[in-house]
Amino acid sequence: MNYSSSVAYESMVCPGVRYTVRRMSLSRRLELAKEVRELSAKLPFLSADSGLEGKIESAVVSAEVDHLYMKWGLRSIAGLEIDGRPATGAMLLEDGPEELCREVLDAIRKEWGLTEDERKN
Repeated sequence: MNYSSSVAYESMVCPGVRYTVRRMSLSRRLELAKEVRELSAKLPFLSADSGLEGKIESAVVSAEVDHLYMKWGLRSIAGLEIDGRPATGAMLLEDGPEELCREVLDAIRKEWGLTEDERKN
């Protein structure tokens, strides 16, 4: 058996861009869970707050979780330059096209088999 620890994708939103997503492993799941646990615990309480401040804080926490997923899940990206330099995952989050970020995050969640509730977190 030959197992690949990552999966390559061709972008649907940015033609010519290819990215590689890490597959989930036991060790990766444990480490990620540790980092996400504290952030995710806040969301149900923040989501219940219908005020503007609660909504803003909830959006911040969700974005922090997305950053963690991208950090842990994106192995590489090719075919994209940002400000004249080859893109990295950090650059994609900071200055890249938002549609591509969403696409990569969806691929990470799919590969990791996250449930709908986990995806919301």
